[in-house]
Amino acid sequence: MAIELGAPVKINLTLHVTGQRDDGYHLLDSLVVFAPLGDRLWVEPACRMELEVTGPFAAGVPEDGRNLVWRAADLAGQTLRIRLEKNLPHGAGIGGGSSDAAAILRTFDAPERAIELGADVPVCLSSRPQRMEGMGERLSRATGVPALPLVLVNPGVSLPTPAVFTALTAKENPGMERLGDWPDRAGFVEWLGAQRNDLEPPARALAPVIGDVLAALAAAGCDLARMSGSGATCFGLFASDAAAAQAAERLARAHPGWWVRSCETIPSADI
Repeated sequence: MAIELGAPVKINLTLHVTGQRDDGYHLLDSLVVFAPLGDRLWVEPACRMELEVTGPFAAGVPEDGRNLVWRAADLAGQTLRIRLEKNLPHGAGIGGGSSDAAAILRTFDAPERAIELGADVPVCLSSRPQRMEGMGERLSRATGVPALPLVLVNPGVSLPTPAVFTALTAKENPGMERLGDWPDRAGFVEWLGAQRNDLEPPARALAPVIGDVLAALAAAGCDLARMSGSGATCFGLFASDAAAAQAAERLARAHPGWWVRSCETIPSADI
């Protein structure tokens, strides 16, 4: 019988690019959170590997060894029949493929292989807030991060991550300020507003519609609007679940070509 796996959406609340190694890999400092909204997988043992991709964003997703899910199963030493329901847009900066792969590695007890599949896969092994540093291999729990009602918006643009990094002119920037000194949600949001996503300017240069998304989120009344990861998905933080849901409804109605979802992030374990 197939077992069902969830792959929570990944949101980079911050993304500071702090350097570049001689081999070209960039060094990051990022606060990452997750929300129970994302792709779904159904897996069961099989005689040979099989992958079927369904869902609203199935088009163009490979169903062979090019897919991170297939590669994760191989790394875990598993031969599986997998159905992957793609609910998240791809090339969107919210870790769809990485979270899918992490779900396989987590289920079949092979987390140590995660970095072999990409910088975002290790952080996706846990759904709690984390600080991600280096190339993605240095992870630490982020305490005191509250649940955050937010709206995610993708304007239907797929941005290849390498192109965004190539367009980044300043490769060495300050890391995040100290985490964990927030008296309440308002204090956290104030701290977050002073941080950055260093990939936002080059992404906006490649896809100016990102600026339209951020402006629309601001006009909808959010406390803070920022791009996630390498884009083009952006998030807006709202004061309550009801406010986020109402804003998402208005945005979806005003921009029928955009992917718009409201959700609440998973807080730190100590909250």
